[in-house]
Amino acid sequence: MSDESRVPFETQPTALETAPAPLEMRPPRGVSLFWRTFFFLSLLLVGCIVAWLQTFRALEYEPRALQSAQQLASLVNLSRAALVHSDSIARVSLVKTLADEEGLRIAPREPADTYLLYNTDSLSRNVSERLKARLGLDTVVAREVNGAPGLWIGFTIDGDPYWLLTDPSRIGPVAGTTWLIWLGTAALLSLTGAALIARLINHPLKKLSFAAGRVREGDFNASQLNEAVATSEIREVNIGFNRMAQRLSKIEQDRALMLAGISHDLRTPLARLRLETEMSVDDLQAREHMAADIEQVNAIIDKFLDYARPDHIQPEPVNLNQVVDAAIFALGSDPDTKITTSIPPDTMVMGDAVELQRVFANLLENAQRYGKDPVSGLTRVEIACKAKDDWVLVKLRDHGQGVSPEMIEQLTQPFFRGDASRSSATGTGLGLAIVERAIARMGGRFALANSSTGGLAAHMRLPKAPT
Repeated sequence: MSDESRVPFETQPTALETAPAPLEMRPPRGVSLFWRTFFFLSLLLVGCIVAWLQTFRALEYEPRALQSAQQLASLVNLSRAALVHSDSIARVSLVKTLADEEGLRIAPREPADTYLLYNTDSLSRNVSERLKARLGLDTVVAREVNGAPGLWIGFTIDGDPYWLLTDPSRIGPVAGTTWLIWLGTAALLSLTGAALIARLINHPLKKLSFAAGRVREGDFNASQLNEAVATSEIREVNIGFNRMAQRLSKIEQDRALMLAGISHDLRTPLARLRLETEMSVDDLQAREHMAADIEQVNAIIDKFLDYARPDHIQPEPVNLNQVVDAAIFALGSDPDTKITTSIPPDTMVMGDAVELQRVFANLLENAQRYGKDPVSGLTRVEIACKAKDDWVLVKLRDHGQGVSPEMIEQLTQPFFRGDASRSSATGTGLGLAIVERAIARMGGRFALANSSTGGLAAHMRLPKAPT
């Protein structure tokens, strides 16, 4: 790789293409369980309150109308009887007493009087009909006479028409201010209770979700749930989850111990075998082939160990420029390989320096093996990155033949190899799987896509280090 250069980002031959859909797609934001539960409980409680109110109103209308009509009819009949059986002097005193003590006003009814009927709602209409039934069909019940509001009842005394004015509050509304206050209080208490119930249901599930996320990240110790909760169903779920986490932790420990033992037990005889090969085989070509086979076995062991590394790492700020330079340097010099980079100076990401170097080493090795230009036979690799919001988007592409679209998603599966055009070299089929796992461990995302101008492009999205 003798022809290695650095070019500014603005003059990069191939601009950083838009990351493929898997990197930019966001899962749809759904409604949380708490709000779903709260909404349905609130809907149920408010519906019950409204139904209770309507039932109460329906049951209240008839007896209230009957009671009000009876009281008003009795009031009119008593006033009529008192006026009929009193002399003219006592009648004046009686009218004044009724106005002062009972709030009743009796006035003559003139033919030119204008009035508005008392029929604004079903209760008022019901009262008016009952008054007419008891006092006569010529009875008039009005809510306003000559512009004066009130409850006016037109009746006759010995053929002379009169108005009786009384307070309209004698027929109060079914739901007044007091009812509105009680209704609001009931609704508020119901919504508060719904919120508490929803939180009580959601809290253990939220803990379970958090613990499952920690297990997914490989942190088994932080995923223990309370096994002494009062609810029996939740207690059984917590116990089962804890046992599962303990079992997974034990499997992970056994796997790490087994791989460490395999690595130790295999490397020692391999080193001895290579030493014996170098000393005992006289044929130079045969010795070189045997040494290459031993190196390949050793590399395969390294790949298995890389893929089986624990998932949990502690991210820290990493200089992306230094990591890429170290990976390019470790690749060695190859006159048929040309690598160009376009990375802004001092680009910092959150991750692990060793893991990131391993990522770029695997991608460069993959591009060097399978990304040769079918025309020139040379391997041209371009690395570019740019910052976007809280992420750093990195693209590494070659100019090979690419792969068929249906195989792209399978390239990151362990031990999978593509078609012959990209699998002519030997390998374990773990390189891209290692890259995807490493990027995921650092909180990023990885995707592959065929470049629009030819070749395969690897897209990485890494968390941007805070400045």
